[in-house]
Amino acid sequence: MYRNILIATDGSSLSARAVEHGANLAKALGATVLLLTVTERFHLFAVDADQLEETPTSFREHMQKQAERTLAEAAEIAARIGADATTVHLEDDVPYQAIIRTAESQRSDLIVMASHGRGGVSALLLGSETMKVLSHSKIPVLVVR
Repeated sequence: MYRNILIATDGSSLSARAVEHGANLAKALGATVLLLTVTERFHLFAVDADQLEETPTSFREHMQKQAERTLAEAAEIAARIGADATTVHLEDDVPYQAIIRTAESQRSDLIVMASHGRGGVSALLLGSETMKVLSHSKIPVLVVR
């Protein structure tokens, strides 16, 4: 049914559960796994404290190290389960679009993501990337809470 599964991760413990769930599904189906993390680009004019304290070079290095750590942890989970996984790190200001674009270009037939399960006004105000992927993707999305 699913042959190529994209698992999006941000390195959180909740995302680790999604990686575990997706990798177990992939192993059971004999599917491949693409582990994806998306980090933001440096903005010259930013209000984010992380970017105010850094130069473009140091910010990129910091984000690269964070992405490497995130993907290494996710790859370790997949390997422990026995799922065949590759990793990709992208820089993009709109993570949900990068996730969908990557899933389409890699011919993924399922996207696996975590969600905090917020509802109502909280979900509207926070506008989670998972909700945006759910709303815009033509590819099925499995949400792990």
